[in-house]
Amino acid sequence: MLEVADLHAGYGGIDVLRGLSLDVPPGRCVCLLGPNGAGKTTAMRALAGLLPIRAGTVKIDGRDVAALPPEARLAAGMALVPEGRRVFAPLSVDENLAIGAYRQHDVQTVKQTRDRVLALFPRLGERLRQDAGTLSGGEQQMLAIARALMSRPRLLLLDEPSMGLAPLVVRDIFGAIATLNGEGLTILLAEQNARMALKTAHAGVVLADGRIAVRGDSAALADDPAIREAYLGL
Repeated sequence: MLEVADLHAGYGGIDVLRGLSLDVPPGRCVCLLGPNGAGKTTAMRALAGLLPIRAGTVKIDGRDVAALPPEARLAAGMALVPEGRRVFAPLSVDENLAIGAYRQHDVQTVKQTRDRVLALFPRLGERLRQDAGTLSGGEQQMLAIARALMSRPRLLLLDEPSMGLAPLVVRDIFGAIATLNGEGLTILLAEQNARMALKTAHAGVVLADGRIAVRGDSAALADDPAIREAYLGL
């Protein structure tokens, strides 16, 4: 599904990513781990087309999309849930969902997708007329994910979905991620909560200074004392 090779990206004259390579097979969930400043958010922004790529390839189903704008990557099946949620605060929950479906033109398909995301996040169904900016942090994160799902992606990029949320809300968010992946949605998850990420994902990639420090099966990474202490803060 997603193949990234020798990716370089950054800000100004500085490369934050220095040769990132990773694969996310169809139907799998891979987590991108590492401390603040390791390059997780830079990677997600570069993959989604929000940050120019200086070198490397980004392939979706074998097609290189590295030179395409964000809307073309969305059309190719990739959707990003950004760090910090970035909901449209003055608009209602329902309007935020409608914006997520702007590329969908079949009314029945949009209705089915909307029903599905409201079943996944019932609290949003109770707040459809409420302004998104008045929601709690956890509800805004649910809305950000639901808005991305309205585009009917085949590949979902999630950037720090647990940031700033209470433990019970984090549990609900990761439960929804597991459900989506169990239904076949391919997911790349950038996350500082290594414990929850490794529990949810099939495999993990640990970034350090813009490069991959270690990668492997999630259970193996979580159980390795040296990796836990050196890279995961566990």
